[in-house]
Amino acid sequence: MRAAVRAWAELLRVSALFTVPGDALAGAAAVGRRPGRGTALAVGASLCLYEAGMALNDWADRDEDATDRPHRPIPSGRITPGAALAAAGALTAAGLTLAARAGRPALTVATGLAATVWAYDLRLKHTQAGPAAMAAARALDLLLGATATAGTSAGSVGVERPVGATGTSRTAGTSLPARTARIPSGARAPGPAQPVRPARTAHSDVRAAVPAAALLGAHTYAVTAVSRHEAQGGSTAAPLGALAAIVALGAAAVREQRGSRDLPPVPGKGGPGDHHRTRPGAPAPRVLLTALTAAYLRTAAEPLLHATLNPSPPLTQRAVGSGIRAMIPLQAVLAARAGAAGTGLAVMGLVPLARTLARKVSLT
Repeated sequence: MRAAVRAWAELLRVSALFTVPGDALAGAAAVGRRPGRGTALAVGASLCLYEAGMALNDWADRDEDATDRPHRPIPSGRITPGAALAAAGALTAAGLTLAARAGRPALTVATGLAATVWAYDLRLKHTQAGPAAMAAARALDLLLGATATAGTSAGSVGVERPVGATGTSRTAGTSLPARTARIPSGARAPGPAQPVRPARTAHSDVRAAVPAAALLGAHTYAVTAVSRHEAQGGSTAAPLGALAAIVALGAAAVREQRGSRDLPPVPGKGGPGDHHRTRPGAPAPRVLLTALTAAYLRTAAEPLLHATLNPSPPLTQRAVGSGIRAMIPLQAVLAARAGAAGTGLAVMGLVPLARTLARKVSLT
């Protein structure tokens, strides 16, 4: 039994699981929401889809691993190819089921994420489109957290207000007689000449997460480009290019996100001077943002520098593993720069867990 557990832990690369929850948490921070039920569902869906990709990856690479990595669970005979493929299918179904509970928009994003994962493992991995596909998967994972969080709390931001003197009110595309319009207690009803600002929607919230998703995707692209050489080594250009990208991402991430204090207008929330809703927390102190960015650079940059100077398989593999673990401080940076300092610190709490488990189960 213990040997079987060990084999599945290696197949699923459980040490990399700690790099996943931060995607959804950073997505929630990017849309200015506190983590909630939708965020939890997104984390669960992400974990399932990530593990599905791990199982499918080894199934697709079973012949290649028989030559380059004979110790892996499938070529060593500890797990059968059929069992790995079945696990990939079951985990994908579980991930989509969890996403569906967070709403149709979240299911749509999760479906795109699942399709990207399967396309990468079965077709794109060994093509020039491989790094871009993997980058898209990570970006979609962050957007899944943003969509699920915004979708499950969208009811708290939509209100019905009269529209001028025409006798109708509109909210989320619904038209009702003005006499049924609901105005929160204490809100000031607009007069006939006062324009009504359009209600915020979950869709407009999610667009705010696109820059964070792009940064996470760019990091993933750089690490994936290096991983294509981890078995044979010999490439100096890949780790050097990744090192330059990591430094550039660190410089971009440390800058405070514009508009981190305010979100788009929320009609009906207070008087005329109170049209903006602040994020869950104030923008992170500069010292915290700098410290988190330094942790990100320290985790990813030094191993890449070593792999650049000596592109041997062991050092290249170490650079890839460190690049994967560096996603955790990057997620913390993305959360903190969006105004969720507490979330950023909570994400950083996953670092020692990931480091400890990585000593027992390889990340790559």
